[in-house]
Amino acid sequence: MNFVQPIRDPKKINEISVFLRLKSERNFMIFFLGINTGLRIKDILNLKVKDVSGHYLSLREFKTKKQKRQRITPDLYRELQRYCSGMKDDEYLFQSRKGRNKPIVRETAYRILREAAEAHGLDEIGCHTLRKTFGYHFYTQTKNIALLQKLLNHTDQAETLRYIGIDQDAMDNAMRKFKIS
Repeated sequence: MNFVQPIRDPKKINEISVFLRLKSERNFMIFFLGINTGLRIKDILNLKVKDVSGHYLSLREFKTKKQKRQRITPDLYRELQRYCSGMKDDEYLFQSRKGRNKPIVRETAYRILREAAEAHGLDEIGCHTLRKTFGYHFYTQTKNIALLQKLLNHTDQAETLRYIGIDQDAMDNAMRKFKIS
């Protein structure tokens, strides 16, 4: 598995959102839900309409097997209401075109994200980029590493900082300023 980065630039996030929305509402919603929740891609793809109805999402995480209940942001709530309009509670949010009520697979999500990344000159982008992007922006806005650690289900704060690329940013900034006289 390749090492991926968060999308740090809010302008790039907006550009990718517009790009994906023009291509497909489903593809846009995968991206938008991922960067607004920090869920792993496997959990995103297995969501059903009933899991995101109301102001909370509710699921059992695939990796940890833990039950998760998380408040949905107001912007995501509006987008989900619009996107789910006319869908039944037991339908997958992100259906494959192959088969009846089957979710798309991780490889399809990866191709969607890679196409958007390439169109916008980004590399080191993959499915985990959505989760890392959420974490990076949550931390830069709140500076609450303990809460982010809990949201991402990490065991320690150092792991969380490393995961979202804050350690890398700090090292890059230090090296930019470093100079031997």
